[in-house]
Amino acid sequence: MAYDLPPELTVESDGPIRTVIINRPEDLNAVNQALHWALANVWRQLAADTEARVVILTGAGRTFSAGGDLDWITSFLEDPVGRDESIREGAQIIEEMLRFPLPVIAAVNGAAVGLGASVAVLSDIVLISERAHLADPHVAVGLVAGDGGAAFWPLLTPILRSREYLYTGDRIDAATAVEVGLASRVVPAQDLLAEARTLAHRLAAQPAEALRATKRVVNMYLSQALAGPMQAGFAAEVVTMQSAEHREKLSALRQRVRAR
Repeated sequence: MAYDLPPELTVESDGPIRTVIINRPEDLNAVNQALHWALANVWRQLAADTEARVVILTGAGRTFSAGGDLDWITSFLEDPVGRDESIREGAQIIEEMLRFPLPVIAAVNGAAVGLGASVAVLSDIVLISERAHLADPHVAVGLVAGDGGAAFWPLLTPILRSREYLYTGDRIDAATAVEVGLASRVVPAQDLLAEARTLAHRLAAQPAEALRATKRVVNMYLSQALAGPMQAGFAAEVVTMQSAEHREKLSALRQRVRAR
């Protein structure tokens, strides 16, 4: 099946396995406008692929995804239409991943930050490299984590454990991510993709309808629990996107990145 996607997100086929690769390695797989659109629209295309049974999601190069592209995020300060479209697409990414019928294995090969952490944790099984980490730094740049941890980390982790990481934006190393419930297991870096493929082929051999229906029932809990927090989170995020504090924090972050 041919996929209609920009080069920032690619799909590779191996029998019943589809490997979705976040493909901006020179920019640490930061999410720009094209990649954001692709992450919102790839799931229906995968669902329409009648030969697919399991999906692996990973990043090209040494990073899973460093979160939002700073130039794109900065453009929202002067482009409210683009900002509102990004919020709509953000909700679409979460909704499509929760609705997607096939099992998704995240192979977190490096840093998974912001939206990168969100799409990793929304996967059904999260294999994380010993060299990788998660982080949700929304608050640190003056934003509510409406499309991130504030909405659904409390469904997966003890709230007391997730609050500190959400409030500070601190990194969560691989072992801690497993301990608090944000990843399934740690895998040696050199074995990560091979382990993901082995698991994918094992799942592909399971009775397809039983597996899909089991996922559907499990995700009902997430969808029902998320309905209120996600709407509130996105509304709050839009408000903070317009704040002077966000503008100031974002400008300072861009200057630090450019000085490296």
